[in-house]
Amino acid sequence: MNPYTAEKDGFIISTDKALLDIDVIHSYLSRESYWSMNIPREVVERSIAGAECFGVYHGQQQIGFARVITDKATIAYLGDVFILDAFRGKGLSKWLMEVIHAHPELQGLRRWLLGTRDAHTLYEQFGWTRFGEEQTKRFMQRQDRATY
Repeated sequence: MNPYTAEKDGFIISTDKALLDIDVIHSYLSRESYWSMNIPREVVERSIAGAECFGVYHGQQQIGFARVITDKATIAYLGDVFILDAFRGKGLSKWLMEVIHAHPELQGLRRWLLGTRDAHTLYEQFGWTRFGEEQTKRFMQRQDRATY
């Protein structure tokens, strides 16, 4: 499928992986995010290869990112969502969520998942809900915090 692209107020969101600036993505994830501090560049590269990626651009500069891990039929996991500090407060996170949710290959999925420590109100605007006590008992995880 051709890259999915949206444009608004001089900004572009695209799923074209050829446009991604791996240096920007790796720098943010490894130095600024709480969820993947110290992640090796090669792990970032593999994570991008195995996901539907959404780059956010202002001109030629990448200023944001998100990726969706999905089978494009039943389930999707949204992760690594960020907008660089200098571009926050412009509604770009909301627009990024709108574009992701409108992607033609991500329609009709039964379940979406994500993890966040501090952006609940952003996602709640798009129909996401917090897990309740009973729901969290249904999900399990296997995690190795010593990986990086």
